Amino acid sequence: MKIVAADIDSVGEDLDYTIFNELGEVDYYKDKITDINAKERLADAQVLLINKSKITATILENAPKLQLICEFATGFDNANIKECSRHNVKVANVRNYSTMSVAQHTFALALYLLEHLPHYDNFVKSGAYAAQEHFCCLDIPFSDFSNMTWGIVGMGNIGRKVAEIAKAFGAKVIFYSASGKSSCTDYERVEFDDLLSRSDIISLHCPLSDLTRNLMNETAFKKMKKTAILVNVARGAVVSENDLVNALLNNEIAAAGLDVLDPEPMAQNSRLLEIQDSGKLIVTPHIAWASTGSRKRCIEEVKENIKAWKLGNPRNIVNP
Repeated sequence: MKIVAADIDSVGEDLDYTIFNELGEVDYYKDKITDINAKERLADAQVLLINKSKITATILENAPKLQLICEFATGFDNANIKECSRHNVKVANVRNYSTMSVAQHTFALALYLLEHLPHYDNFVKSGAYAAQEHFCCLDIPFSDFSNMTWGIVGMGNIGRKVAEIAKAFGAKVIFYSASGKSSCTDYERVEFDDLLSRSDIISLHCPLSDLTRNLMNETAFKKMKKTAILVNVARGAVVSENDLVNALLNNEIAAAGLDVLDPEPMAQNSRLLEIQDSGKLIVTPHIAWASTGSRKRCIEEVKENIKAWKLGNPRNIVNP
């Protein structure tokens, strides 16, 4: 079996990709599969492994033997599912491998902003702390989670883990189901406007769909508390970046922590770069999923997806 593993640079060079060698002949590429290189790289490939590559009709037309695409990810919006199905190519994702890592990063972003850590870190490093007589600095107050309402958009595995941790901190947890199909009864389910107006922190954990694209827009930001914090670890396009910048500059919300952007990598002229105050905006380069343990589980699960497909018992297939 011929396997092509692309995008491995985006999954991490510290991993052992030789685990795929026992499944067949494998070609490894650090970069993406594109319309330009697909014909050369995929001529004989039956299985393609990707993370960031965007699968187009042109790529599929230049991969006549391709039968399976495996994502090094849970999300699969980079694969044109309609075209994959039309070319009889199955797409398999990896599920639940990064739940703890994403939940952890959610709280890293929230706590960084909530406790104004950039300000206090700069206060110490500037020498101002060493120069004063008393032991403390309290010029920007911060609150306890136990006095807050944490609003969640998307109550899947990651959303539930975030809810569990927020509850352990003492926060009141509410959530909004964009699809309307959530079966969760452990927390109060509310309408979107209620979530916006009641939440002190809103974290996004929903898939990108027609229902969630630009969900967080100018209208939404105006309904939020001026003291609220937004955390997006879902997909960049769930948030209108232009509207977010305006909301932050106009102090309509207090702060935002972003791990995902639209596009990725960040556009060189992104308006987010207008905000250099890290106490108001922190942006990380799509790393919430990427703890060492999560990435190791990811490639191991991709291997299991290939093995199951090879045995005629496919798993984690996302297209019919």
